Amino acid sequence: MEQHFPVLVVLVPMLAAPIAVLFARGGLAWFLALASSLASLYMSAVMLLTVLDVGVISYHIGDWAPPWGIEYRIDRLNALVALLLSGVSVAVLPFARRSVKKEIALERQYLLYTCWSLCLSGLIGMTVTGDAFNVFVFLEISALSTYALVSMANRRQAHLAAFRYLVAGTVGATFILVGIGLLYMQTGTLNMADLAERLPAVAGTRPVIAGLGFIIVGIAVKMAMFPVHGWLPGAYSRAPVAVSAFLAGTATKVSAYLLVRFTYTVFGADFTFGTLSIGTPIILFGVAGAVVGSVAAMHASDLKRLLAYSSVAQISYMGIGIGIATVEGLGGGMLHVFNHALMKVALFMGVGCVLYSRGSASLESFSGLGKQMPIAMGAFTLAALSLIGVPGTAGFVSKWYLVVAALDSGWWPVAMVIMVTSLMAVVYMGKILERIWLGQPSTDVAHEGRVPVAMLSMLYVLAFANIYFGLETSLTVGVVLDAARELIGQGG
Repeated sequence: MEQHFPVLVVLVPMLAAPIAVLFARGGLAWFLALASSLASLYMSAVMLLTVLDVGVISYHIGDWAPPWGIEYRIDRLNALVALLLSGVSVAVLPFARRSVKKEIALERQYLLYTCWSLCLSGLIGMTVTGDAFNVFVFLEISALSTYALVSMANRRQAHLAAFRYLVAGTVGATFILVGIGLLYMQTGTLNMADLAERLPAVAGTRPVIAGLGFIIVGIAVKMAMFPVHGWLPGAYSRAPVAVSAFLAGTATKVSAYLLVRFTYTVFGADFTFGTLSIGTPIILFGVAGAVVGSVAAMHASDLKRLLAYSSVAQISYMGIGIGIATVEGLGGGMLHVFNHALMKVALFMGVGCVLYSRGSASLESFSGLGKQMPIAMGAFTLAALSLIGVPGTAGFVSKWYLVVAALDSGWWPVAMVIMVTSLMAVVYMGKILERIWLGQPSTDVAHEGRVPVAMLSMLYVLAFANIYFGLETSLTVGVVLDAARELIGQGG
């Protein structure tokens, strides 16, 4: 059975979706989503251990050998990303069961879990496939279900945010498809490994250069990199809070992985970052995004919107690491993919707990919660410290590698920007923590009830993970640095 895990990790959540639509209502739909996510988590963990032990896994769909058949190819990097995706889903679903009941009518909740399973399937599919066109297919599966997830909050603002997300996502997907089509026109293959072998012979041609440009721009839209990030604040702030937590830990992370996969594996680091010097504009846009996202977060009054703009800044750090194109830079960028998922999911869960208890996500609703919900707000504080990059947290580790990589590569102004925007994070997260621990409870905010244990327990788990992976880095740092060495070696 284990030999079929590369396809089952995608197929299991995909099959859970139609079963939920046809037969499941209420709690059964949620159970199917959780069970399929747990299965994907187990299979992802087994595949990661297998890759670390014996090397790359190549799975041929229908026993057709690549490049003629579709290949699922598992290496260190995408095995870790698949583990992250399924792990985030498993962590958020117990939280979602109670929070969704307050935001979505009972008769529509099964549709949310149906779209959830489809989205997870598409995201993992993009991660494990070795076929460029399959990337687009799974991208559309995840994107269409994501638009539906954002619109599930029965508010006009959510519908508008979902529509804007749809428009931006369609533009990004079209760019990616055009880029893949140009590569196919020049090489006659869609298998990524085969593309990597054939592209050097036609690397200087205009269609190939244009194809790379289309793919990078399309992925940048999906990744919400500055200046094509406009869809993200609305989508994250208007979606149901459980959906915001799930998407913050998964969707943009897969896009960052795809940017690495195409630039380092398909086109090669030498061509992308050497011949064409694509790394420089990626770094510059990353610097601009870190500043713009941090400034916008400082001026946000709604906590979900603050966290959304913070994500723009954190995603920019990932872009900076990818653009530096050294082992430490790429490793730091991909490490931040993992660590940012931990911190941002925990923060959205914290906001969700306050929404459940107070019915509001404004700054005022957090006043005095340190006295009323000390353990929950303690967990929220740990995640906030990780976002800032305090030593001993996961956020510090990835930012450290990014700063070191920038200094070693001569990009000292970039290192300064990372440190300054981290201090800006102290400001916008500090104003929340000040209200939590030093403020007085607001009489204008209603108290709607105690937060269920299922919601709080997942917040505690994620908060502990931010500390654990800040102190015990052998898995995350070891995997991403080894993967970075392999990817940059491919470019050489």
